[in-house]
Amino acid sequence: MSWKELAQTQATAARILTNALTQGQLAHAYLIEGQKGTGKRKAAKLLSQSFFCQNKEGAEPCGHCRDCRRVNSGNHPDVVWVKPDGQSIKKEQVSNLIKEFSYRGVESRRKIFIIEQADHMTIQAANSLLKFIEEPNGETIAVLMTEQMQQLLDTIISRCQILTFRPLSRQQMEEQLVAKELPRPLARLSAALTNDIEDALEYCSNEWFAEARQKVIQFMEELINQSQSVLLKIYGSFSPHFDDQSKMDIGLDLILLWYKDLMSLHLERMDDIIYIDQLDLLNRQALKSSLQQVTDDMSSVLSAKKRLSAHVNQQSVMEQLVLMLQGGVSNEL
Repeated sequence: MSWKELAQTQATAARILTNALTQGQLAHAYLIEGQKGTGKRKAAKLLSQSFFCQNKEGAEPCGHCRDCRRVNSGNHPDVVWVKPDGQSIKKEQVSNLIKEFSYRGVESRRKIFIIEQADHMTIQAANSLLKFIEEPNGETIAVLMTEQMQQLLDTIISRCQILTFRPLSRQQMEEQLVAKELPRPLARLSAALTNDIEDALEYCSNEWFAEARQKVIQFMEELINQSQSVLLKIYGSFSPHFDDQSKMDIGLDLILLWYKDLMSLHLERMDDIIYIDQLDLLNRQALKSSLQQVTDDMSSVLSAKKRLSAHVNQQSVMEQLVLMLQGGVSNEL
């Protein structure tokens, strides 16, 4: 990633950091906060490359020198990453970090420390970290990353420069995926499921996901046609494909997105439609279903997700959902 690429999605944070780099006015502590998948880790790595690169142009690291390559591979001796040990970041981890702060860098006077999921620090660990933040040592930078800034001590927050990372819009994520030559129908669907570009990429490159989408389309076609074999379809091909709770939850999300498309059709919000290549089928169902019926069907899917999360048998969840959805589709054209 380059600063130019980061600016496309996180313009304010990129501007603040590049200005600080070019003017030699980096803060001693940054707090990068935002949802999963907004690019926090990539930004921390990019900042590390710019901090150590000897061949950068302005703020942009060359990406090819020894320092850039080692930062990118996670092997730079003066870039230290700290992650939760189990469920938390413990006092001992932070104490070791503070001890590292007291040494000069292995290859220069510079060091950078990156704490992932900083909100997972214990109270004791957080209090220990304050020592460094209050008394920075030389050319050392601390970068804290969090998805839940409100869980951090106010005293830590007040001593960091805060960089807020906004989630990508569905359209931004879709275009990034299409730019990677991924099929637009899959790109649009995956972008509707997650705010995390890495998760979306994984969905799009997974044959299971492409087949899952097709299974849902076939399922909806059976419902629209009021087929008596819907339950047989569930037993024969749908449930075997969504064969554990997490997969079935994705399957229900895909069904829910279908009903959201029906609502978008009723409200004439064509730009919001996810299954854009299935407009003929969606229009057929929209003609058979009132807006109230669509709303009721969405509630049925949400209820199914709730039962699934309560560990109700997956087959029972789908059987009940089919009966509810069949009752919600009018027989009249």
